[in-house]
Amino acid sequence: MSTVIETKITCPNCGNIEQVEMPDYVCIRIYKCPSCEKVFHPKEGDCCVFCSYAEDDCPSKQVGEDSDNQLKI
Repeated sequence: MSTVIETKITCPNCGNIEQVEMPDYVCIRIYKCPSCEKVFHPKEGDCCVFCSYAEDDCPSKQVGEDSDNQLKI
């Protein structure tokens, strides 16, 4: 199974869906919607916004890595 890098992330505020590329070396913990400009964060227990709001988990979760070892921004 290959790691999914391109995914769609959905804004929890306005429902805007955006095609994005997920970095494989960092956990993105803050994301600003390009449509409504709302800044959102991961849900409790998730390592990043992709695991909370995207169609696919982040690359580190996909390959079973411990996201605690990833750089968080």
